[in-house]
Amino acid sequence: MSANQPPPLVDYNLFESDAPLRESLEREGAAWAHELVSDLGSLAGTQQAIDWGFQANANPPQLRTHDRFGNRIDEVEFHPAWHELMRVAIGHGLHSLPWREPRPGAHAARAAAFYVWSQVEGGHGCPVSMTYAAVPALRREPKLAAQWEPLLTTLDYDPGLRQAGTKKGVLFGMAMTERQGGSDVRANTTRATPTGSNGEHLLTGSKWFCSAPMCDAFLVLAQAPAGLSCFLLPRVLPDGTRNAFHIERLKDKLGNRSNASSEIALDNAWAVLIGEEGNGVRTILEMVNHTRLDCVIGSASLMRQAVAQATHHTAHRKAFGKLLSDQPLMVNVLADIAVESEATTLLMMRLAGAFDRADDTTEAHFKRIGVAIGKFWTCKRAIAVVAEALECHGGNGYVEESILPRLYREAPLNSIWEGSGNVNALDVLRAMQREPDTVTAYIAEIDLAKGQNPDLDRAIEELTRDLRRSSTEESHARRLVEHMAVVLQASLLVRHGDAAVAELFVRSRVSGSWGHTFGTLDSVPELKSVIERHRPRLY
Repeated sequence: MSANQPPPLVDYNLFESDAPLRESLEREGAAWAHELVSDLGSLAGTQQAIDWGFQANANPPQLRTHDRFGNRIDEVEFHPAWHELMRVAIGHGLHSLPWREPRPGAHAARAAAFYVWSQVEGGHGCPVSMTYAAVPALRREPKLAAQWEPLLTTLDYDPGLRQAGTKKGVLFGMAMTERQGGSDVRANTTRATPTGSNGEHLLTGSKWFCSAPMCDAFLVLAQAPAGLSCFLLPRVLPDGTRNAFHIERLKDKLGNRSNASSEIALDNAWAVLIGEEGNGVRTILEMVNHTRLDCVIGSASLMRQAVAQATHHTAHRKAFGKLLSDQPLMVNVLADIAVESEATTLLMMRLAGAFDRADDTTEAHFKRIGVAIGKFWTCKRAIAVVAEALECHGGNGYVEESILPRLYREAPLNSIWEGSGNVNALDVLRAMQREPDTVTAYIAEIDLAKGQNPDLDRAIEELTRDLRRSSTEESHARRLVEHMAVVLQASLLVRHGDAAVAELFVRSRVSGSWGHTFGTLDSVPELKSVIERHRPRLY
């Protein structure tokens, strides 16, 4: 080993080294999945899995629009490492666990597993996430669900464009966004022309962002005679011919480089209606809610990997005569980003638990507002945490041999995908206006922490007054939702987190004893214990 260089962070179990995740898995009723998540955690820490992540990003997908005879094929070719990452993800049910095993804690178990494996590489999580999220929308049409769900929920990764019935398993994507509308999907112009009975339509138009276009089928929004509607569009038709789904080009993105994101054109592409004509947004919304949960999970995953890298590096690197991890200012920075990571992990698992318990009315209302709150806040915090962790490495963190540049490029994606910060903040206001029971459920959740910390009690009372005034002024949405997110995280930490982490979070984020950057916590002896709680242990 070179002088004053840390050993590689390899050959450790990402799950067993993550106390907040282990504790949350038990608390959310998914202890039965311990072995599954631990197996993934062990594999994720191997040099082989780490290499797959680097290889998949160094060799991005390539588009082949035509074969050598000039025939349109619209295929995307991936590096073998991508397929290995997908094989592990699908083989462990990250795309289907709650639907394959509809038991208490299944969404929480899947969230923990997705969080662990996403630390290896984030881009391949896109088709995994969309496949997971497609099932609730498909169930709007029982006949379609009966046809597709058995293929969606297998543990077999079977790439390549073939008729779905001949495959061992399929993947689903989503195509909503158009260049003139972006998040405003009601401005979509793609047309859906009815062709007869059974909901069959022909779709014509273009989509500006279609992620993972190599998937077997897509949920697509298009304008039918009665308005914007949702359709299932397969890549290969029942007779084995290619549907008129043409990939125009792949996007050259900031990050997420292992994953193919594309512009597509539909030229009388065959599709079948899902849900009621004209209710496309409502039909696809449940899919969006599940992918928004995955944005929270992905952000928590990025934070955790960044904190693991930073705490490991500084425990072995010396500067000015002593380890970085023994220097007071670095201790403050490391503890601060560890606190943020733990708060996000607890929120992620609490939201996943709400999906498990959505049959309970209160939990369903909490899920409705909580996912939008969590999506808004945690996706923004991930960007700041990863940047700070990179800085902890100095120049070593800025080179591609480090995983930090990839994490840094990946972090902004979750804040954009499935609605930007403004879209999600306004969605919280919309829930408050149209579904006041969501506010009641949120208040009931944070009230569970009352009596355990006087500063948090005051914050809960102040926020409750604000919410009951039902302020719906759009220009204040971000401030309100930020406040709701921080108080919710504080409530979870006080009830379930490490005592030192909870105290630091409340003192800094809630009481205001904090600066505008990480590393401005009060100097207390507990800072080192917080770092040790979050530092990964090599075998």
